[in-house]
Amino acid sequence: MIKIAVFDDHQARREALKLLIDLHPDMEMGGEYTDCSNLIRNIKNNTPDVVLMDIHMPGIDGLAGVKLLKTHFPHIHVIMQTVFDDDDNLFQCLLAGADGYILKKTPNDQLIAGIMEVVGGGAPMTPSIARRVLQHFSTQSIKKNKAQAGYELSKREIDVLSCLVKGSSQKMIAAELFISVFTVNNHMKNIYQKMQVHNVSEAVATAIQKNIV
Repeated sequence: MIKIAVFDDHQARREALKLLIDLHPDMEMGGEYTDCSNLIRNIKNNTPDVVLMDIHMPGIDGLAGVKLLKTHFPHIHVIMQTVFDDDDNLFQCLLAGADGYILKKTPNDQLIAGIMEVVGGGAPMTPSIARRVLQHFSTQSIKKNKAQAGYELSKREIDVLSCLVKGSSQKMIAAELFISVFTVNNHMKNIYQKMQVHNVSEAVATAIQKNIV
């Protein structure tokens, strides 16, 4: 049985969704809420498998809601609901971790199919939004590659720098990368020289600021 919670400030919409969900033999309503003000408490008290999240709500809206859900309940599938598929807030929700989105005007059978899809590991969304997401990550990848090329860091130096950003010590890096501490130290010296920094803190700060790792 798939338990579904609905966050939407429109009562008629919540009632329609409840009726649709209750009529499906494999689904049940797991709570309906007008906004995300008490999201953590609500979800803890009645944990769903899927959340249908409206984007535009008074108080704590859907963008803040999906961030809270993915921080505290990362296993819950989140489907955003909106009127338009070109909403910038919708795009930000997807980047924040939402698993997909379904237009409010979507026919009931497609809404049910979208819920089943997300439970099965899919990501229901229209091609226009999927294209924007892919373009975003493609741009981020290009920026990262350019930053790495600008400092002329080797692949192994990137590996070491990534470990430093995660807070790993030299011994931990050596164990993770299956190399000696001496080799880690040599890589770090090369990283410092290429990035023109003097210590781990500066290297980590530069790596984050320049989107190197």
